[in-house]
Amino acid sequence: MSHRPTLSLVMPIYNVAAYLPACLDSVVAQTRQPDEIIAVDDGSTDACPAILADYAERLPQMRVVRRQNGGLSAARNTGLEHASSEWLVFLDSDDRLAPNHCEIALAMAQHDDLDIALFNGWFDFEERKPEVLIYPDEPNGEVTTGADWLRDRLLNRQFFHFVWLHLYRREFVEKLGLRFVAPWVHEDVPWTTRALIEARRVRYSATPLVHYRKPLRPPKPGPVQDARLRLLIESSAFNAMALDKLIVGLTDRELARQIAWQLVDGGLSIFHHMAKIDSPNKLRELRRALRRLGLYALLWHHAATLPQHRRIARNWLKSFT
Repeated sequence: MSHRPTLSLVMPIYNVAAYLPACLDSVVAQTRQPDEIIAVDDGSTDACPAILADYAERLPQMRVVRRQNGGLSAARNTGLEHASSEWLVFLDSDDRLAPNHCEIALAMAQHDDLDIALFNGWFDFEERKPEVLIYPDEPNGEVTTGADWLRDRLLNRQFFHFVWLHLYRREFVEKLGLRFVAPWVHEDVPWTTRALIEARRVRYSATPLVHYRKPLRPPKPGPVQDARLRLLIESSAFNAMALDKLIVGLTDRELARQIAWQLVDGGLSIFHHMAKIDSPNKLRELRRALRRLGLYALLWHHAATLPQHRRIARNWLKSFT
């Protein structure tokens, strides 16, 4: 008689050979091993395939799925399609798990019959300075609805859209049809917001269970950075539109106001990114494209303060130059 596996770990991988061994070592060290590991190699051109093969004996439950490069969102979706367990957890392949990650998160989810188990983590600055807790304050640790937990976090201006900071009931994910939208980055934003709005039972543990690497990326002006900035900007615009759609369906007006704050806060980062674009022609083109998309109007609609409206108006006017 076959038994359904309990916990799936979905790990997208792309050209992270320098960090992948430490990531996999943290999985090997788990006090409670995941029942299946879906390692999605998103077209790596470095030593990642060889490293995965080297860990095959130490992680016999790991299944490597190879695909053409499509970005983090597409790789995570591929992992979801191959996962078969009752519970899901995500791990980015340049991060590390605490040894008791799976044990604590799964036990909490099962004991409290949760849709989502939430936990803390560390910002890892690669020894440039000491690690810092992702949530340094004390979020509600009681069983509650996801909407209540999200509202409280947004009111405190302390919420991070990290999908790997949660463990999900897979049935809940499939019922909502949750998927990441390629090719965008910061793809966790609409996912985590919608998941928490819909979750009937969540609980937070203050125990830090993930080490999130924060690399130092010195700016290098030029076409490569401009392309990266454009992707960040277009992804932020997509996320603003997605959050607006979520707000429309809410009856909880306070939660709607807080998500609107989140929408504007993330949307205003677009102007910060645009200031770094090196090519005047590409900047002009991008400003006009955002106006045609309706982004300035959307931000204006949800903005709550005079300084926000002024900043939006200044950038809207620049789109006509």
